[in-house]
Amino acid sequence: MTFSEDVLKGEELAVVRLRSLYSRYGYTRFGMSKFEEYELYSRNKSFLPSGNIITFTDAGGKLMALRPDVTLSIVKAAPGGGPPRKLYYSENVYRPLHNGREVRERMQVGLECIGELGIYDAGEVIMLAERSLETIGERRCLCVSHMGFLGGLLDGAGVGSEQGAELLKCVSGRNTSDIRRLGEEYGLSDEFCENLAELASLYGPVGEKLDILRSLSINGVTDAALDELEQTYLTARRLGAGDDINIDFSIVNDMNYYSGIIFQGFVEGIPSAVLSGGRYDKLLRRFGKHAGAIGFAVYVDLLERPGGQSGKLDVDVLLLYGEDDDPLELAGAVRAIAEGGESVRATSEAGDTRYGRLLSLSEWRSANT
Repeated sequence: MTFSEDVLKGEELAVVRLRSLYSRYGYTRFGMSKFEEYELYSRNKSFLPSGNIITFTDAGGKLMALRPDVTLSIVKAAPGGGPPRKLYYSENVYRPLHNGREVRERMQVGLECIGELGIYDAGEVIMLAERSLETIGERRCLCVSHMGFLGGLLDGAGVGSEQGAELLKCVSGRNTSDIRRLGEEYGLSDEFCENLAELASLYGPVGEKLDILRSLSINGVTDAALDELEQTYLTARRLGAGDDINIDFSIVNDMNYYSGIIFQGFVEGIPSAVLSGGRYDKLLRRFGKHAGAIGFAVYVDLLERPGGQSGKLDVDVLLLYGEDDDPLELAGAVRAIAEGGESVRATSEAGDTRYGRLLSLSEWRSANT
């Protein structure tokens, strides 16, 4: 039996395409339960997008949680070393809304590469992230940053962890005035503050901005981070990634978990990031595993929300009928329209359906007699 992509919703079609893409590059599917022991998440709350976790007690009295994240489950099951293990998943995650009384079920598709990683592995993941965006949007952008470069700058200037966290908030918000204000408050040099402010404002194609980043590098740590960033980018391009990969150091993640390249992806028509990922070796260390890890998640549920793919139609033809219309005639009209190659929905009222053209059964009758 064959099927047409036309019958799939944006979310469903994205899942099919993404799974096919990852399989093509040797990633195997990882399945998991909807539940995990609450302790897994309570020990790593700061790694989660939201600290709120939905819990329940199982029949044995153990405190369990609806899965709010996939990466932690994969890391928990991953080996401690050896050749890279390449996995992909398509799973729902469950997170409370801000009011705390409702639960949102979100579909995620993503991949993880865990083991003894090299530049090739990171480049492959960046390429697959960019290709993932290509499958769901004609106009897209993958923005990359590097936590090692940021960490090297802060350490080189003697910035403490609490002060560094405040400065990183300013970098994330591109708030250059507060960077300078905090720098003066912390007794940091004018040169460091200006460099950090320039970094916060820097945006553009990787190939065009590397020389500027080199001018901001201050030690071996930052040099090594830029070498890694450049080689990963070149590898991704050689693997087929497009030229829509940009430097953006306003992308910041928790330094307790992320140690290298981090990135976010955007497509036209959706106001928030539809893809997020990075290298998180430090998370594996927390599990006692000495290996590297890099991966990302695609939030495919955003494709079906208001503001996401707003131009996508529910149906080509909305066929309206009344209570006195002959159901057999209606059935014939629906069959004729569908077999003519258009999608059709028969209904007594339009409601909020997005359609290409509106047709009443009497209009169809007149056009076909």
